[in-house]
Amino acid sequence: MSAPPRPAISPPPPVPEPPARVLVVDDEESLRHMLGLILERAGYEAIVAQDGEDALRVLQHEPDIWVVLCDLRMPRLDGLGFLKEVRRRHPGLLVIMMSAYGSTDTAIEAVKQGAYDFVSKPFRPDEIVITLRKLAERERLARENERLRSEIAERRAAERVVGAGQGLRPVVALAAKVALAPVTVLITGESGTGKEVLARAIHAWSPRDQAPFVAVNCGAIPETLLESELFGHERGAFTGAVRQHLGLFEQAHGGTLLLDEIGETPAALQVKLLRALEDRSIRRIGGTGDIPVDVRLIAATAQELPDLVAAGRFREDLYYRLNVVRLHLPPLRERPEDIHLLVEHFLALHAGRQGRDSPRISAEALRVLEACDWPGNVRQLENACERAVLLAEDGVVRPHDLPPELTVDLGAAWTGREVADGDLSIKRHQAIMERELIARALARTGGNRSQAARLLEISYKAIVYKIRDYGIEDG
Repeated sequence: MSAPPRPAISPPPPVPEPPARVLVVDDEESLRHMLGLILERAGYEAIVAQDGEDALRVLQHEPDIWVVLCDLRMPRLDGLGFLKEVRRRHPGLLVIMMSAYGSTDTAIEAVKQGAYDFVSKPFRPDEIVITLRKLAERERLARENERLRSEIAERRAAERVVGAGQGLRPVVALAAKVALAPVTVLITGESGTGKEVLARAIHAWSPRDQAPFVAVNCGAIPETLLESELFGHERGAFTGAVRQHLGLFEQAHGGTLLLDEIGETPAALQVKLLRALEDRSIRRIGGTGDIPVDVRLIAATAQELPDLVAAGRFREDLYYRLNVVRLHLPPLRERPEDIHLLVEHFLALHAGRQGRDSPRISAEALRVLEACDWPGNVRQLENACERAVLLAEDGVVRPHDLPPELTVDLGAAWTGREVADGDLSIKRHQAIMERELIARALARTGGNRSQAARLLEISYKAIVYKIRDYGIEDG
């Protein structure tokens, strides 16, 4: 199935950002004043400090500093000492060193200790501005690379869903239709069934695919922080709010916001979510005005929301607002026909990541995988395939390359499947059962024939004979 055609859509207006803040550290007041004027004329916000110790105090109260311009020679704590402390206390902060006593050795030492660049005094005003512009461009390229990586991941997610077997095709077909409309979607299914993968696919097929896809697990964030994460806060809104913070609704503006484990959302926050959905606007904590947001919302849950509604733990009006279109992902145990296709996909995926050729799955290993109940669903299967790629020898995945916990009661699985075929030969079925039990024992013992023989309560000679007679691959 190919992705559906997308109508043209105009890009959303960008969310305005405050001017970048630059900390100037120099013991000369005249230079601090001059740099402040240069920076403000270039569109930056300048903050000043007279030496390294003063600058460290400033950073304690102003953590949203973008970059530091720091003199090398200063009283009390010099530039290199300050740089060392910044690397320890604020490892992500960028520092540009300045010195009238510049030398190649000094510059090299500063860069070795983590400085982004080195500027020699005296300098022209445009030198500082050009250096900052170069730094901003580097960060822009880094963000663009991250966006491209995210886009590739989303398209790969779409490919994984599109390549699904018969058990998922009705869900995928509906998801492809839903992607073209800006409706709210509720994705349900057990943990590990691929709810986020399907959400990313919907985003990749939608007219919003060039805008951000933002995902948050509502059950993984403390209740006291979740509101700030979703809606943002203004500077000074509460203790510790030292700067303005854009919430996930604003970060996803123009794109898609996935609220995973929506059933874990606190009751008080459910009211604000409902309002955001109905009014298409949010208000930051400590804010005084509403902020319009254009977000396509996808909610996901492994819980039964109607049961939570009946128990008074989830708002009924919010449930109906989320349940515009419901996509249910069946557990892997209900679609065994997908296992072979998924195994081939995951083996190729992780072989590529590990720099190896993709191994093939042996018939015996595939039989073990198809007989599992998969309580962890697709995620558990992917983890098993990742391990198998690492352990497989000679380009073949065998039962002993799979996690030991995957062994299941193959005899019970065989009984219901084979007897239903109408073949009532005891002799023939006994041989099939025996072959299955030997394969299970070898999988559990990692291919160790002696240990497998002890589990089966037969001799070593007997297991060797039966492995050869039944054509079992044990590595």
